[in-house]
Amino acid sequence: MSATPPRKIALVTGAGSGIGRTVALALLSDGWAVVLAGRRAEPLQTLAAEAEARGQTALAVPTDVTRPESVQGLFDAIDSRFGRLDLLFNNAGVNAPAVPMDELPLDTWFNVLNTNVTGVFLCARAAFGLMRRQVPQGGRIINNGSISAQTPRPFTAPYTASKHAVSGITKSLALDGRAYNIVASQIDIGNALTELSERMTRGVLQANGTVAPEPMMDAQHVADAVRHIAAMPLGANVLNMTVMASAMPFVGRG
Repeated sequence: MSATPPRKIALVTGAGSGIGRTVALALLSDGWAVVLAGRRAEPLQTLAAEAEARGQTALAVPTDVTRPESVQGLFDAIDSRFGRLDLLFNNAGVNAPAVPMDELPLDTWFNVLNTNVTGVFLCARAAFGLMRRQVPQGGRIINNGSISAQTPRPFTAPYTASKHAVSGITKSLALDGRAYNIVASQIDIGNALTELSERMTRGVLQANGTVAPEPMMDAQHVADAVRHIAAMPLGANVLNMTVMASAMPFVGRG
């Protein structure tokens, strides 16, 4: 009888709602043990309890990705419970109100950068270290980008700048991880329907100054993209992928 392969371990940040929750559910259904990280404990614990009731393995770890000590606590919990990490879906992020740049409070700018850039870096840094030390060595990091990493919407300088920075982090991870069998990907998402994006169905400011509703796609398509990349052997990678509502104003935007 052949030995049962060891269960693979995934970490999803921002797992309490939206895209993070959808991706966590998809990975659980594929047999991954999933660590659920996010700022709000209750939705993480609810999701973990539901997973355990189905015979799946989930660990809820409330985490603020902007705080180095909180991220360290998250990875200490992963190391203690599982001893390794095979996949990080670096998903936690925030947006800012769409206002002219000179009206944007500086605290809002710093919050977006701290979450979307420093938070992504801190989690990637800790994952890189664990993946580098573990045996067998290696793993996969998937960063949640955005179509804003390619072109902006009106009045979105903080979010757009943060997602361009994520692209730089992704490429650096892909390069620096080669020696350790660590690979990195970025999924640029456009108009996935979640609790936060539902407002877009009622109207979004366009580059020509009009406000128009936009087509949306089911967030499950993002989860399926993550599943596809996660299932690949570490010798192959999708460096960049754009998953978007087909008719949204992106190609030809403006």
